[in-house]
Formats: sequence, structure tokens, C-alpha cells
Amino acid sequence: MGHWFYRNVVEPGKLPLLIALTSFVVTFLVTRTVVRMIRAGKGPFGNVSSGGVHIHHVVPGVVLTVAGGFGAVASGREGVTACVFAGVFGVGAGLVLDEFALILHLDDVYWSDQGRKSVEVVVLTTALVVLVLGGFSPFGVDELTADERQNRASFVLGLLVNFLFVLIALVKGKFRIAVIGTLVPFVAIVGAVRLARPGSWWSRRAYARRPRARARSRLRTYRHDRRWDRVRRRVQDLIGGFQERAPGRGPGPGPGSGPDGG
Repeated sequence: MGHWFYRNVVEPGKLPLLIALTSFVVTFLVTRTVVRMIRAGKGPFGNVSSGGVHIHHVVPGVVLTVAGGFGAVASGREGVTACVFAGVFGVGAGLVLDEFALILHLDDVYWSDQGRKSVEVVVLTTALVVLVLGGFSPFGVDELTADERQNRASFVLGLLVNFLFVLIALVKGKFRIAVIGTLVPFVAIVGAVRLARPGSWWSRRAYARRPRARARSRLRTYRHDRRWDRVRRRVQDLIGGFQERAPGRGPGPGPGSGPDGG
């Protein structure tokens, strides 16, 4: 096990990335646990305020992310210092992305349906970093042979073609597929070939005079969302605690419907 770890993590210089990912995931889980305890009125924790202003945990998260990021760049990829700054960056990123929805909406939507975007972003970020740790490189560069690496034209062409597929998936309204497609080219191809989601840029332009294509797109999206939305929401409830109710609150969470533990 030790030999495998050294050969696949330490030797390729991936140890700082592994530390950053670990601290990121642990920070997010600990933060969510504390916030849920605050909302339920349990434990010794409470909201942080200064001068009557509620300080969300995204604030120290930004400070730690900036410090860790600049420190990691200055220290290089290897060494104890790089690992320390990687851990600091992971903690800051965990605090920031836990309140990603608040930044996106510029409102306290932590416990609302909009707040679920924070969990989605954290899960997606974790998946992408795991792919990188597992050996994937952006745009599938790791799949090129030695001869292909020497052929600059083929290399650039491969990047451009995959970027085109990613861009098509993005304008078709498939954000998650587009992001994952930067690491796994096959996913980008699938997203580019399949029908666009209703309301996307591609759907409004390409299907404007194609009623059958619009109908097929709506039907496919309806079936997809009906199949997977329930699963996705259950996972989000399990991770983020959206199914829980604050003491004395109504039947459902809404914007600002409870302390966020900042």
C-alpha cells in the first residue's frame, strides 16, 4: 500500500492535490454538521456576528482560499510548505462553496431550493478533482501517445475538437456534462450529440422551426428529470440536511428560513 501510494500520489506530485481535496471535503462535511446543529438548536455552536452584522462562513473561506492559493503558487508543487498551503486552500474552498448559492443569488438562500446549488457544486468539484487524481488530464491529454505528443498539430487539433464538443454541450444546457467533458472527452461527445434541453440557447435557435424536435426535447427532459430528480434531491437532503426543519418553523424551508451557521 505504501509503495502504491508513493508511486501514484507522491512521485507524480499529487500529494498537495490530495491534501487539498481531503481538507475540502472534511471542511464541507464538518461545516454542514455544525450548521444543521445550529438550525436544530443543538450543541454549543451559534452564529457569528460583529457589530450587528451576521458574518457568513464564506468570509473566512475567501481569506483562507486567497492565502492558500497564493501560498501554493509561491511554494511550488512539492514540499511540506506546498502541502500546508494546499490544506489551507482546501479548507477555504470548502467554506466558500458551502455558501456558493448565497454568492450566486446575493441572498440568504442557504436552506431554500436555490441553496441546493451549493451541494451540487461541491459534489461536482469533488468528482472532478477525483478524476484528476485518478489520472485524467483536461481534454484527454493523458490519452495521447508519445508520437502524438510530438505532433503539435494533432495535439492542438485534439484540444480544439474536444473544446468544440464541450461548447456544444454547454449551449445545449448541459452544464454538468460540459464540465465533466473537459476531463472525459467521451462524455462531451455524448452531450453534444443528444438533444438540447428546453430553454437552452441551442433549443431556442435550432428548434425554432422544428416543432417535432422541440416536443422530443421536452419529452426526453421530462423523463430524465422525473427519473433522476428524486434521487438527486434525496442525496442533497442527506448531505445538506434540507429535509430537516428548524424549531418552530413552517412546513418548508424558504429564503432565510434559519441560521446558516456562518
